[in-house]
Amino acid sequence: MRPEPARAGSRYNNPVETRPASLGSNAMKFCSHCGAPVELRVPDGDNLPRHICPACGTIHYQNPKVVVGCIPQWEDKILLCRRAIEPRYGLWTLPAGFMENDETTIEGAIRETLEEAGARIEVHDLHTLLNLPHVNQVYVMFRGRLLDLDFKAGDESLEVALYEEQDIPWDEIAFPVIEQTLRLYYADRRAGKFSIHTGDIVKHPEGERRYELRLLNRR
Repeated sequence: MRPEPARAGSRYNNPVETRPASLGSNAMKFCSHCGAPVELRVPDGDNLPRHICPACGTIHYQNPKVVVGCIPQWEDKILLCRRAIEPRYGLWTLPAGFMENDETTIEGAIRETLEEAGARIEVHDLHTLLNLPHVNQVYVMFRGRLLDLDFKAGDESLEVALYEEQDIPWDEIAFPVIEQTLRLYYADRRAGKFSIHTGDIVKHPEGERRYELRLLNRR
């Protein structure tokens, strides 16, 4: 739980740490509470720079986003969606998206599957919890069972289709985290036991799309 917004002059009067808000993908220029320009400082009692409004004292925290989704199963097949939006337009993925306020991770996975694939599911167990520090995201993916075959592409999908393992379009999977989730799923299925996998997807310094899966619960 975050502390209440600080009042001007109370928590962050540290001129050494004060500088204009930096430019970048998460840069913030103006306070969403009062509209005044913000500065990037390390608040007292903190160890990271935060966007702070010197006018009203609000400290704006930026934290990783939670992505929730599902591996929808029907017999020996799983349901994939072909993306109709950027990034990775036209490539295949599992139904997943950002978690909304006032919902649980399971509710989010059910909602995203319905929105992207028009599919109704029964969620089984957690399958993967993977950190993506290079994009400040955490993926929470469940296993689920399709309740029927009445599915259709949603607004964010060009098409949806059921695939057996040998037919998965591996070269056309949109994101490394989805590829690794699928590979872990099929490895578990061949082993006859599903596990919960936790770990990190780490981007290599060289190469635009070179990533490494580092599991915490190696077997």
